[in-house]
Amino acid sequence: MTPAELIAALPEGRLPPALTQMNAADLLLLFGAGLLVAAVLSLLAAPFFAYRPSRRALVRATRGMPPQERVLAIGRLLGHLPARLRAMAYGSAPPLAPAEIERIALKARRPRR
Repeated sequence: MTPAELIAALPEGRLPPALTQMNAADLLLLFGAGLLVAAVLSLLAAPFFAYRPSRRALVRATRGMPPQERVLAIGRLLGHLPARLRAMAYGSAPPLAPAEIERIALKARRPRR
């Protein structure tokens, strides 16, 4: 039995004939609904696919700062201040060379919790 025969076998008044067939307006409505769903899903997924600069690039971005401010900025980037940079951050040790600060920051591991 084909779908048309099945619909024809239904009692009168059960389904209006306009609901049994797809026309151009229905297809456009479905296409528009699909576009809206795709737009909402892409907005929800966008934060997961956003570009995040590497730790190396973030540390290099601090190069033009004065040494003490640079060490504090690196501490904010890393989430902790490496032990070898702590004295310099508080002004109790002489400033290190910029390349040395960068090397220490890039070798620093995340603190264990």
